[in-house]
Parts: sequence; C-alpha cells; structure tokens
Amino acid sequence: MEKKERVKFLSMEIIAEKNVAVPLLATLLRQGKTLAYPTETCYGLGCDATNTAAVGRVFEIKKRQKDKPVLVIFSSVEMAMAYVPWSPLLEKIADRYWPGPLTVVVPMAEHALLAPGVVGRDHTIAFRISGYDFVRDVVEELKAPLVSTSANIASLESPYDIEGVISMFSREAEQPDIIIDAGPLPHHNPSTIVRIDEGKIQVLRQGEVHFDYF
Repeated sequence: MEKKERVKFLSMEIIAEKNVAVPLLATLLRQGKTLAYPTETCYGLGCDATNTAAVGRVFEIKKRQKDKPVLVIFSSVEMAMAYVPWSPLLEKIADRYWPGPLTVVVPMAEHALLAPGVVGRDHTIAFRISGYDFVRDVVEELKAPLVSTSANIASLESPYDIEGVISMFSREAEQPDIIIDAGPLPHHNPSTIVRIDEGKIQVLRQGEVHFDYF
C-alpha cells in the first residue's frame, strides 16, 4: 500500500485510512483477508461476503454463534439489485434512508451467491448502503458485498477507536488480518434493523435511525 504507515501488533496489520490503496485492499479481501474498519456507527469487522472461508474466519474472530447471520454492505442501489428482488417499498426506503445506518432484511434473489453465515436459514439477507465514503469505495472496488458486523467479540461492547479494536483482539488466537485506523469515531448507536415480508415492515432493532412507516 502506498506511503506506508504500518504497525505490526501480533498478527494484525494497522494502516491509517488516509494511506490505504483501495485497489490493493480489495485484492487482499478477494484473497480471503479479514478487515476491521470504520463505519458510520462503530468499527466493523468484515470480509468479502462471497468468500466462504473468510466469512467463517469472521465468525471465529468474533466468537459468534453460527446460526446468527452477519449483515452486508452494498456500495449502491444498483449493486443491491443484483442480490435482492427490488420493490417499490425498497425504493422508498432507499430514497429516504440510504446511504445511512438502516439495515433491511429481505429474501435473497434466487440467482445470487453469498457465503454461508451471510444467508439466513429462511434464505434472507440483511444489508444496508453505508454512509461512510471509505467503506462504499472499498465495496465498489471489491465488486462484491462486504460483511459488516461490529468489531467486537460477541457479548462485548462495540469499539469506537483503534485502541478498543486492538485491546479486543490482542490476546486472542484469532485476529483480524488488517485494521484500518480512522481515529476515534463518534459514539453512535448500531444500525436500525427492519424486516420486509410480503410488503409488511417489522422493526427488529431500533438503532441510530428512527424508522418511520410509510
């Protein structure tokens, strides 16, 4: 990566956000690397959502239950349309809430291919279009969805600065491969999660966004 400012902490490689070469980072993600990175809510943990081995590693790093799927980030509505059946209701949500911290759970398109751990038992996926420019740039370059779950061990608090990420994993056998350091992030709630089923909307988690029914 260009103009390197790297620090080795055990197996984690820390890179300042301003020094990231996005094309190279996307290549590393395609190769199966895992990533801790800033989002509009907190630091997230992710990987290429089409890479089964990488998604499995995210679950191991996070110590997450295998039956709890992780959400993904798309770079745009156009990318989302390749993975979920689009609808007028989704179009209204997109116009009003995206990019931003609203996650929607919907059935996945029949032809779409995503890794186990991303797709629920009911063949649904949870996704959003991030309001964090760096994240959207990475997903656009990756040309695939990016897993986005908070960069914490399950049941522990979400980290909002690089020190929190490092201390979370420094003593663990499984660690993220790369950490993108964007400095301290504002303390926001996690994304709001809603489920769409046959045109009906159910709020599963009230988070940063107050969701208003149409």
